[in-house]
Amino acid sequence: MLLQANTSTSLLHVQQAFDSKDQAIRFLIHELAEAGKISSEEAFYEAVIAREGLSPTGFEGGLAIPHGKSDSVREASFAIATLTKPITDWESIDPANKVELVILLAIPSAEAGSTHLTLLAEFVTRLSNEDYKNRLLQSRSAEDLLAALDASVDEKMDSTAEVPSSGKLVLAVTACPAGIAHTYMAAEALIKAGRDLGIEVKVEKQGANGIEDRHAAKDLQQADAVIFAVDVAVKDEARFKGIPSIKTSVAAPLRSAKDLLEKALTKSENVKSDADRMADEADEEPTNWKSEVKASLLTGISHIIPVIVAGGMTLAVAVFISQLFDLQALYAEEGSWLWLLRQLGGSLLGQLMIPILAAYMAYSIADKPALGPGFAAGVAANLIGSGFLGGMLGGLLAGYFLKFLKQKVKPKGTFAGFISFWFYPVVGTLVVGSIMLFVVGRPLAYLNTGLISWLDGLEGANALLLGAIIGAMVSFDLGGPINKAAYTFCIGAMASGNLIPYATFASVKMVSAFAVTGATRLGKEAFTKEEREIGKQTWLLGLAGITEGAIPFMINDPLRVIPSLVAGSAVTGAIVAYFGIGLNVPGAGIFSLALLQGQPLVLAASVWLGAALVGAFISMVLLLLTRKHKNKKHQDALKNVA
Repeated sequence: MLLQANTSTSLLHVQQAFDSKDQAIRFLIHELAEAGKISSEEAFYEAVIAREGLSPTGFEGGLAIPHGKSDSVREASFAIATLTKPITDWESIDPANKVELVILLAIPSAEAGSTHLTLLAEFVTRLSNEDYKNRLLQSRSAEDLLAALDASVDEKMDSTAEVPSSGKLVLAVTACPAGIAHTYMAAEALIKAGRDLGIEVKVEKQGANGIEDRHAAKDLQQADAVIFAVDVAVKDEARFKGIPSIKTSVAAPLRSAKDLLEKALTKSENVKSDADRMADEADEEPTNWKSEVKASLLTGISHIIPVIVAGGMTLAVAVFISQLFDLQALYAEEGSWLWLLRQLGGSLLGQLMIPILAAYMAYSIADKPALGPGFAAGVAANLIGSGFLGGMLGGLLAGYFLKFLKQKVKPKGTFAGFISFWFYPVVGTLVVGSIMLFVVGRPLAYLNTGLISWLDGLEGANALLLGAIIGAMVSFDLGGPINKAAYTFCIGAMASGNLIPYATFASVKMVSAFAVTGATRLGKEAFTKEEREIGKQTWLLGLAGITEGAIPFMINDPLRVIPSLVAGSAVTGAIVAYFGIGLNVPGAGIFSLALLQGQPLVLAASVWLGAALVGAFISMVLLLLTRKHKNKKHQDALKNVA
C-alpha cells in the first residue's frame, strides 16, 4: 500500500523537540485537527491515552507508534515527528528504548478492524528494515519525509553481497495477545535474520486479522524446524507435529532472531531420519510449566474480556431503559422483551464467562482436543458453585489431562479419526468433569463459598481494610500489573456473586484523575504549563474510569505522586466497602451511578461518588503539599549555589 495516501506534508514534522510523551502526542493531535482529519482534539486524545494504558506503544530502536480509534476521526490518517532530543520515559517493550521517531495513527471507529490493522502492520513491517527507518530519521524536511515513506527499501540490500543459501527451510509462527504490532515485528525480525544467514524463513502471523500467510502443506513437509514466537496459544498447532520445534516469547526475535534460527537448526540436525521425526515427539523442547500456565491464563482471559464487556454493557442497557422509562415492572416480568434483554446480558456474565475461560485455558495447553473437556470443566465449576477459582483450576486440569492423553494414546492408522474426534473429547470430558464434580471441585466450591461468605460478612474494620487494599492497588501503578491484579480479583468476586469489590474498584478509578485536575487548578504556580494543560483534561478520563491520565505526573515524580494517590484511593476504597455498595456491570464509568446496589439508589450513588471525591481531595492536598515542598527545596538549592 502507498502510505503517502494517508498523510500530507502538513502532518510530517522533522527535528522537533518535546519534553515528554504527552507533549509529543498533543502536538501531533493538534496537527491532525488543523488538517481537518479529526473533529475533536480532546475526544481523540482520550482515545489515544486509553490505548496507551493497554500495552506499550514504544518498541525498540527509537520507535513509538501511538494510535487511537475514535468517532472523532473523520478519515484514517497519520502524523509523524522526528525528534532532536530522544524521549527516554516512553513505555516500551525494550526498557532502554529512547524514542526518536513518533508515528501517530488516527483511525475512525468503523475502521478499527480493517484500516487500523493494515496501516499498523505496514508500518511495523517497513520499520523492521533499519535502512528504511534511518531514511525517515535523516529526512531534513517534510517533503523529504513524504518521499521517503514509499521509497524503495531494497536498494541498499540489493547492492550488498548475497549470502549463499544453506538450503534450509525454517517455519515460524508469531502471535501476541493484541495480535498487532509485536506479531508483525517478530515476523520481520526472523525473515531478516534468515536472509542474513542464508536460511529460507517463512512466517505465519496469527494476529487480530486471523491467520495470515498460512503455511502450505508442502512447506510443512519440507521444513527443517519451526519456531513458535508466541505469547498465546498457537492455532492448529497439530499441523506442526513431528517437526523439531522451539517455543519462545513473541519479543525474543526482536532481541536474538539469529540465535533462535541457529538453535532451531541445531535441534533439527539431531533428528536421525524422517521416520524418527514423525514417530518421536521426545525431541520437542520441554516447556517451562510456569510459562505454560502463564500463557494459558493469558489465553483464557483474552477470550473472556469481550464476553465481560458485551454482557456487562447489555445488562447496563436493560437497566438504563427500565429506569429511564419507568419500566421496572416490565424488567421483572418473565418473558417480556426487557426481561429477555436482561437475561441475555446476565447469561453472558453468569453462564458463559467461566466455561469460556476454562475452555481456552485448556486449549492453550493441549490444542483443540482440550476444548470440549475445558468447556465441561467450566460448566462443572458453575454447577457446584466453585466460581472463577474453579474455572481456572478446571482449565488447567483439562489442559494437562488432555496433554497426557495425547502422549499416551496417539491417533494412528485406521482409528486416527476416532481417537481425535471421539476418544479425546469424550474421555477427557468424563474424567475431567468427574474430577471437578466429585473430587477437587467440592473442596474448591467450599473455599469459594467461604471466601464469598467472608466478603459478604465483612463489616467495620474488615471491610475498611479490604476496600483500602483494593484502592491502594488500583492507583499504585495506574493501569499496570498491580492495578490489573486488583481488576482480576474484583471480576472474579463479581462472577461468584459478591459485587462489593468491583464497586470499590470502579469508584477508586476516578480518584487519581480528579486529584490531578484539582491540584493543577488550585495550585497553578506549583506546576508547569504542560502539567496544567494535562490537568485540565484528566477529570474527563476519570469519569470514563481511565486512570492513565495521571501517568505523566507519576513518571516525573514517582516518590511523591504515588504515595499521594495511594493515600486518597485507600480512603475511597474503604468508604465504599464499609457501606457495602455493590456493582454487577463492569466498565460502566460514571454511568455506574444508576446501577449501584446494596443501598437505596440515592444513598448508594451519593456514597460511591462522594467517596471518590473525598479520596481525590486527600490526594489533591498531598500532591500540592509535596510539590510545593519539592519546589522549595529546589529554590533553596539554587540559592546555595548562588
